[in-house]
Amino acid sequence: MRVFGFAGWSGSGKTTLIEQVIPRLVAKGLRVALVKHAHHDFEIDRPGKDSYRHRAAGCTEVLVTSAVRWALMHELRGAPELTLAEALARLSPCDLVLVEGFKRSPIPKLEIHRPDLGKPLMLGSDPCIVGLATDRPERFAAEKVPVFTLGDFDALATFVEARAVAADASH
Repeated sequence: MRVFGFAGWSGSGKTTLIEQVIPRLVAKGLRVALVKHAHHDFEIDRPGKDSYRHRAAGCTEVLVTSAVRWALMHELRGAPELTLAEALARLSPCDLVLVEGFKRSPIPKLEIHRPDLGKPLMLGSDPCIVGLATDRPERFAAEKVPVFTLGDFDALATFVEARAVAADASH
């Protein structure tokens, strides 16, 4: 299993870019998974649904399964949140894991940057950023990493595949 990360400020377009890169990687015959870190409390089921009610009642884990998909929800109940290594260990075998978030993890990352957001580049402060995707590539031509246009999804997919590292090398 190999890993590659995506970093960027909120609103930069990380999710949209990843959404466009995934089918290109799958078309190359790769089995792709994704780990996304959320910085807040989140719900994947809704109040009133059975799974929500069972978690709220105190279950540590609730697994919902059907003929189409299954999902496992695990309540930490005060335990520490998962590290990236722990999250990767819980995935089914695959070829490539895309990681959104986990900014401090030592994995190669593509920074998604929109200057109009008024946020600084992460590139200078994170040595694991190996590329930059932006809506203003001409402004970053002097950077020491490859610079891509946000919409160049084919080139980005090729870059991600080439720069991904073995999961066990990331921790």
